[in-house]
Amino acid sequence: MRNAALTLGLIGGLWGMLVGFFSFGYTDLLIRYPELEDFTGGVANMGLIRIMSLLAPILAIAGAAMARSANLAAGVLLLISSAGMFFTFGFGVFTMFPIAMCAVAGALALAARKPDPH
Repeated sequence: MRNAALTLGLIGGLWGMLVGFFSFGYTDLLIRYPELEDFTGGVANMGLIRIMSLLAPILAIAGAAMARSANLAAGVLLLISSAGMFFTFGFGVFTMFPIAMCAVAGALALAARKPDPH
């Protein structure tokens, strides 16, 4: 279970990085060219998007890295990352995989009772 949490959390965190790159880039584009906000509709909370673009993938990757040694802390970090991505970016085509992978990895990390056999 811990190995599955590590793998799913790492993949979810890396995929979350892609979402974060594009989200942060989009907000940066809106800052540089404010006239785009009239055309695209802008964003509701730019600060939250910019913070979670960085924080959510880091939490997921850190949780995945800790999954084998500190499963409770890893599970909490992975679930926080998943919830952060869900509430910040919503559930859509590009966010469904990192959200689901981090949530499943968090549940697996929390459910792991003893170390995996090697």
